[in-house]
Amino acid sequence: MTQTGPQPTTGTAPRNGVGATGAPGASTAEEPWPVRVVSQKVSAWIAKLGWVWVDGQVAQINRRPGSGTVFITLRDPAAELSLTVTTSHEVLSVGAPELSEGARVVLRAKPEFYAARGTLSFRADEIRQVGLGELLARLEKLKRLLGAEGLFARERKRRLPFLPQRIGLITGRASAAERDVLTNARRRWPGVDFRVINVATQGVSAVPQILDALKVLDEDPGTDVIVIARGGGSVEDLLPFSDEALCRAVFAARTPVVSAIGHEEDTPLLDYVADVRASTPTDAAKRLVPDLTEEQRLIALARHRLDRAVTHRLDRESQRIDAWRSRPVLARPHVMIDQRAGDVAALRDRAERTLAHRLGTATTGLTHTLARLRALSPAATLQRGYAIVQRTTDGHVIRTPDDATPGTPLTIRLTTASLPAVVTPGQPSAPDAATTPGDHSASDADTTAREPATTARNTSAGDATQTADAAPASDDTAAGNAPPAGNAASAGNATTTGNGTPAADATPAGDVTTAGAPARRRKTTTTAASGGEGAAVPGTAASARSTGASTPKAKPPRKAPAARTAADGETTSKSRKDSA
Repeated sequence: MTQTGPQPTTGTAPRNGVGATGAPGASTAEEPWPVRVVSQKVSAWIAKLGWVWVDGQVAQINRRPGSGTVFITLRDPAAELSLTVTTSHEVLSVGAPELSEGARVVLRAKPEFYAARGTLSFRADEIRQVGLGELLARLEKLKRLLGAEGLFARERKRRLPFLPQRIGLITGRASAAERDVLTNARRRWPGVDFRVINVATQGVSAVPQILDALKVLDEDPGTDVIVIARGGGSVEDLLPFSDEALCRAVFAARTPVVSAIGHEEDTPLLDYVADVRASTPTDAAKRLVPDLTEEQRLIALARHRLDRAVTHRLDRESQRIDAWRSRPVLARPHVMIDQRAGDVAALRDRAERTLAHRLGTATTGLTHTLARLRALSPAATLQRGYAIVQRTTDGHVIRTPDDATPGTPLTIRLTTASLPAVVTPGQPSAPDAATTPGDHSASDADTTAREPATTARNTSAGDATQTADAAPASDDTAAGNAPPAGNAASAGNATTTGNGTPAADATPAGDVTTAGAPARRRKTTTTAASGGEGAAVPGTAASARSTGASTPKAKPPRKAPAARTAADGETTSKSRKDSA
């Protein structure tokens, strides 16, 4: 309710100067005013206020029969404040002939103070009922405000329980809405329990009573859902269910709330805030509880489907078992086992034969390979009488006379040991083919020394070996008994000098003599390069030839057995060892 005009101020006079402080007859502690004086002064001040326009909601209308006065109680929707307005039937019939409780009005009234009773009232001379368009505009504004705050959010809507234990119902006493909800709900589910709270569903007291009932049911732990129901009516009749305070209370409730207000076309703001909106009270009953008959039908249908599914599954499994039972593997399992046992035995025999064959083949190949390895081994070559001549300083193998100079220390590798040797200077001598002992003179020996060396005999394995036993001194010496010079190992046949003494082993750059051991009879072995002819090694071997007159009968000098020389192109075995 809105009121315009000057307002009184405690302890001071109004701005129009009536009863100014300090004026004659002012109220003091010594001279206070009686109550009647105060009432008279208040009445005089209010009378000077004049006419004002007031906006409010009609809370009550009292049309007294036989009287021309109508008493109207106005309230402020935003505050618990009301006042009384008096008017005549003529004014009411002209401005708002169908005025009812809950309607919004704007009236022109003059305040009146009855000093005898000390009450304030308004006397209206014009009443205008607020149009529906303006009322709907205000509701739309409130709707946008609540929607912006999230009161209509869909994600906050709570789901109703499938079968609530107790339902709280807020509705008018003995109303059609109460009857519709109770009757339809119990028809659908006879055992449903209700807690009903009757309230005013329109007028000034509707909102406070609904708020109190909502609080009581929300605090009840046995109540699973709350229903607010009312029958149809005009927009003005349904205004309490668009009240802002009621909308906020429903939003804050912990229990799900169902709105069942009016008919299908009626949509108060409570419908947007509630968790579930029912178009009518009857529709609310359908949403609250399931239909017992329908549930029994669904249970019977589900049981029938379950029976068919189980029967079908049993039949299918029985057929599968029969199919398995008729299979040969289950009907005669020993036949397959015997067949598989025969296959296993055959595979075992085959594996044993294959393994034995492969082991025999591998053993034979290994034996042949081992024999070839032993035949081609340098150690086997050394065991046949060959030797390897190396420089002592760097281990280089002597293959040509140019590889060693006089005075070069050598090492002669034999089968089980090594002999040290030194290259001595001398004239080059090439051995000739072996001659008969005792048939050569000094001139023959010189001629023989100048003849080219004979070629060694080739062998298929690459090792051409020719062995010639050195003749004894009585047979080989023409001018005296010269002892044999040792085994002559050269690339060609052993050749004796003119005095019958075998020539020393051909070595690069001179004779190779060993220190110490006396001369003894040795075999002369000649090696050739693999796959080619082994030519005699040219060199400066010291000539052992002498004339018969110049050969003294003195004691022969102590000479070591002549060292075997490595011919140009060692044996294949020795070459393989060097390459390894």
